[in-house]
Amino acid sequence: MAVNGVHSETACKRVDEGITRVFELLGKRWTGLIVSVLIQQPVHFADLRRAIPGISERMLSDRLTELATAGLVVREVSEGPPLRVSYRLTEAGAALEPSLKELEQWAEKHLPDGSGCPGESQQ
Repeated sequence: MAVNGVHSETACKRVDEGITRVFELLGKRWTGLIVSVLIQQPVHFADLRRAIPGISERMLSDRLTELATAGLVVREVSEGPPLRVSYRLTEAGAALEPSLKELEQWAEKHLPDGSGCPGESQQ
């Protein structure tokens, strides 16, 4: 609310631009899972698709293109026969590993996995 044309400090606070950019990219469905698989090692397209149940080829291709445009993934073609395409993280993509590990630990502690019986303690 403005008083005499001046906004209060809380009214002017906005979400951090860096966090906004991170979630615009990594907050899309499948993107975090793709990065998570690629952190382990470079992967061929078909193997990456098998590692992420439910993702379509089209969606995987779209997400890989977005990650490549953002400078997080590199597409590498191995001349055949057979011709094989693999993907690996760039240095910037690999730098996400500590953050993703922290999120994984947070999820294990704070998000129920849904596999236990009601009332059963999760350890």
